[in-house]
Amino acid sequence: MSCERLVCAQCAHPVIEGRCALCRANRERMHQHGISPTLILIALLTLLFLALALQHLVG
Repeated sequence: MSCERLVCAQCAHPVIEGRCALCRANRERMHQHGISPTLILIALLTLLFLALALQHLVG
């Protein structure tokens, strides 16, 4: 969803302009995409641990 056409209920201006705190907060929330770097690091460490455990069990 895009905030280009949304109008803020508090200040009655487009959310994309970020004129009030509510606009800025909602614009930031809507523009957050992707996975956090911490989550990626945890996933990679988990995969490494599983690979080492599997290697230990097999041979």
